[in-house]
Amino acid sequence: MSNTNTQIKLAARPTGLPGPECWKIDSSDRPTPEDGEVLLQILQISLDPAMRGWMNEARSYVPPVRINQVMRALTLSRVIESKSSELSVGDLVTGSQGAQEYCVAKPSELTRVDPNLAEPSKYLSVLGMTGMTAYFGLFDVGLPKAEDVVVVSGAAGAVGQIVGQLAKIHGCKTIGIAGGPEKCKYLTDEIGFDHAIDYKSQNVAKEIRRHAKKGLDVYFDNVGGEILEAALFNLNRGARIVICGAISQYNTTDVQGPRNYLSLLVNRARMEGMVVFDYADRYGEAVQKMAGWLKEGKLKSREDIVKGKVTDFPDTLLKLFSGDNFGKLILEIAPL
Repeated sequence: MSNTNTQIKLAARPTGLPGPECWKIDSSDRPTPEDGEVLLQILQISLDPAMRGWMNEARSYVPPVRINQVMRALTLSRVIESKSSELSVGDLVTGSQGAQEYCVAKPSELTRVDPNLAEPSKYLSVLGMTGMTAYFGLFDVGLPKAEDVVVVSGAAGAVGQIVGQLAKIHGCKTIGIAGGPEKCKYLTDEIGFDHAIDYKSQNVAKEIRRHAKKGLDVYFDNVGGEILEAALFNLNRGARIVICGAISQYNTTDVQGPRNYLSLLVNRARMEGMVVFDYADRYGEAVQKMAGWLKEGKLKSREDIVKGKVTDFPDTLLKLFSGDNFGKLILEIAPL
């Protein structure tokens, strides 16, 4: 265990993909907890497409990361020193401790992980913000009914893979959009999507129409751009579109909005954005249900865990935007 804390700080706001010039590696003494605090060793760092938006100086649902501030990130950590009666040495916790090796925090800022309920890494994926996003985005915003056709973009990604499985549990027909034959095979053969569309080699609009002849009822969007337009061409009357993310647009300086949005009017459809933090008071409800489905084998979660050092954070983040990750992307910087 080191006495030095290495941190990844935002050095400059990116234009397009965040390059090396955007990051500063800083080292300082390992922090010391005060009364009521705990010292954490960060074990795993969650990498999420939303991070790209947090780097911009623009109005959003959370303030932007400041220049010279530790990069915001969700983390899985172990308590290695405690000056609080609420947490003990050895406890595993999640929180937003950022891209660094050590951190002090108050118990109120943390959520204790139950390793008996699921593998600890699941608390950064299906039982963490990823799973909460899928659960509340689908059920509270998408409002699926049994027999509805649910189409998911980024379906082999962290959120998309969970959305499709939850829709199947709910009795829906599911169509996943992903890039490449390996990911499409995973969707249909391993996690139960009814159909998969390879956006790299197939016409997405035509393939949606082929599998959903009456149109789609719920479209869960993680991608935006041309894929969103393809979905808009294929709406059933009263369809619901959930805007969760738009990864195709995060690194472009020429943002592409839907040109065929009048399909919402023609089909009396609805398009609504969702932010997972709005449902914070109900996370416990979702965790219990999803943990139960995991144990029953009705729900699977694939994590893409990269083992390395905290200094690997900038390069690992780029995997999100190249499509190289397969499932929930996590950087593991210390053994569990």
